[in-house]
Amino acid sequence: MKGPERPVNHALGSELRGMILLLILAASLQATPAAPPSLVWRQLPPLPDKPGVAGAFAGVSGGAMVVAGGANFPESMPWDGGKKIWCDAVFVLDHLGGQWRRAGKLPRPLGYGVSASYKNALICVGGCDSTRHYPNTFRLRWRDGEIHIESMPSLPIALANMGGALVDSRLYVVCGAEGPGEQRTSNRLFCMDLDEPQPVWLELDSLPGVPRLLAAGASHAGSFYVFGGIALDPDDNGKERRKYLRDAFCYREGRGWSRVADLPKAMAAGPSPAPVVGNHVLVLPGDDGSNAGYTPADKHPGFNKGILGYDMSLNCWSDAGEDPAPRATTPCVEWGGMFIVPSGEVRPGIRSAEVWCLISP
Repeated sequence: MKGPERPVNHALGSELRGMILLLILAASLQATPAAPPSLVWRQLPPLPDKPGVAGAFAGVSGGAMVVAGGANFPESMPWDGGKKIWCDAVFVLDHLGGQWRRAGKLPRPLGYGVSASYKNALICVGGCDSTRHYPNTFRLRWRDGEIHIESMPSLPIALANMGGALVDSRLYVVCGAEGPGEQRTSNRLFCMDLDEPQPVWLELDSLPGVPRLLAAGASHAGSFYVFGGIALDPDDNGKERRKYLRDAFCYREGRGWSRVADLPKAMAAGPSPAPVVGNHVLVLPGDDGSNAGYTPADKHPGFNKGILGYDMSLNCWSDAGEDPAPRATTPCVEWGGMFIVPSGEVRPGIRSAEVWCLISP
């Protein structure tokens, strides 16, 4: 026997369906990555070193932009037998409307280390010259119209071509090569708290990926990020060959390492630390390996222009526009709310003295 029918509350049913649709829409919006910020590029005065340099140290001191060291081929290109020369010159740009001037010298010709700006000083770590890699750390200050250099504790090992970034007062340095000729790559992580009365380098957990060099670092909200780089694999003849990497990692004090979303494509030697704009890390183009071994070398087309945007809240990547003048093996420095990319490598062997400025409206 059929029981009495229950009355249907159509208003309640409509309300329930509406709530479900709102929940589905909210979930969809949360899963959709925000568009990377729009970017504006402009040129600043070029360095007064016509060939330009790759692998310079750069940062801010005394309110001025400082670029120091690096290397170039001043006489002829490497494919014509030209010799790579390391530099010791320090250049200073007092303000945006000014001109660069030569302001002093480094303790030795040096390049391809890590640099960071902290408390009115440029911190320079490691690097190399034509014969060896160095563990040395020093502080460079622009004060009273002069460059002042102070020694700091050395890294436990010599390193060049490493990644790094400043997270609050902690300077992180990761990976790199321990000797010339791209040998003995590392995945070790070192950290120095610059606010300590007697700062020292501490070794932390190694990067949970293959040893590498030329990875880009980044810093945001207490986290240190590492993107891509180059690993070295021996071929059948035992000769090291480059393997371009897409993996990415995040280190947070007290939590250690975690892997984050892989880059859409391999990337190495891009301006580092990578700029952070809003909630995005912008991995500026360096060498993606697409033209590795290009011949003839003097016809190399240069590096691809595409910028990769990493959304840190959603752990996903998107295209973030183009870099009008992509550069490899050069630092990126925040100065007055802008990001400065000084000089760098236009293509293998070729430098540029141009200085570019990235502005996010």
